[in-house]
Amino acid sequence: MGKIRIAIAGLGNCASSLIQGIEYYKAIKEKGRENSNGLMHFDLGGYLPSDIEVVCAFDIDERKVNKPLNEALFAKPNCTLTFYPHLTDSSVIVRMGEVHDGVSPHMSDYHEDRRFVLSNEKPVNVVEILKESKAHMLLNYLPVGSEIATKFYADCCLKAGIGFINCIPVFVASNPDWANRFNEKRIPIIGDDIKAQIGATIIHRWLTKLFMDRGIKIEHTYQLNVGGNTDFLNMLNHSRLKSKKVSKTEAVRSQINHEITDDNIHIGPSDYVPWMNDNKVCFLRMEGRGFGNVPMHLELRLSVEDSPNSAGVVIDAIRCCKLAIDRKIGGPLLSPSAYFMKHPPIQFTDEEARKMVEDFIANKRER
Repeated sequence: MGKIRIAIAGLGNCASSLIQGIEYYKAIKEKGRENSNGLMHFDLGGYLPSDIEVVCAFDIDERKVNKPLNEALFAKPNCTLTFYPHLTDSSVIVRMGEVHDGVSPHMSDYHEDRRFVLSNEKPVNVVEILKESKAHMLLNYLPVGSEIATKFYADCCLKAGIGFINCIPVFVASNPDWANRFNEKRIPIIGDDIKAQIGATIIHRWLTKLFMDRGIKIEHTYQLNVGGNTDFLNMLNHSRLKSKKVSKTEAVRSQINHEITDDNIHIGPSDYVPWMNDNKVCFLRMEGRGFGNVPMHLELRLSVEDSPNSAGVVIDAIRCCKLAIDRKIGGPLLSPSAYFMKHPPIQFTDEEARKMVEDFIANKRER
């Protein structure tokens, strides 16, 4: 079925994990092991992980710009787990992207191993590079809070005529105006804000649905997350967190079938702990009332490597986006967005969304 040619904006930990994973599963395939652990689909609509290739990439850090892709993916401030270090030497050279609001001012207060070091290079013409690379789609991996920069890259995709996968909590696919622009040009978009494979939000959603199905009324709940990667460092600037909190909160609230006030549901990043690196720990508590109005509560602690956790979902989003391109489907892809993203255009239960995605892959439903 050919290759899936992707562009990436933001070569942080998530991009590093994704590309390591593509190479890892490619090596497994070459050894004849078709059914691989860690994937929701090894073969998705005829596309394998090894069919994905990066054809262009954009960043703004001087340690990554003008470097080969395979070097940039391991450059500081990246700190994710190196689980497949043997990346093939890449002919893709990282280009200087537009900065806009992609860097929070407080990041300059930290040691350079932790913060971004802004390149002095002049930004390239992104639309021109996308067209020259013949990319099928662009992944948005910019830092949380990059509202202007994300919309810049979304606009570039519209001008270049390629798909857009928005992995961060800036509302594009779920914004009617942007959705109409992608619809009008028949260009697919999946968004917004990637769910982890087994992460804090997906577990919180499933437990919430379980409480509802079993007749438990939720009175209070929180989800507190700590970690040591640049995402958590970036989010110390609370002015960049508005969309993130909305995205995570609505992902859980959408599963509750009764009224719960903002005071009684708190979901969001909590703190930055440098030595944790890309490890993320979630502390989750749910308080409710069951039979006879008797109180009960649940507490859970989850520890995961943050970036590989999201890559396990993105690898399927990429292939679903390519299926849409093959089938000439444009606009927000409702089924993949509902299953893969925290803030899709339309919320469904994860069970419903999974069935919708399987139907989409089998070409039984348009979106």
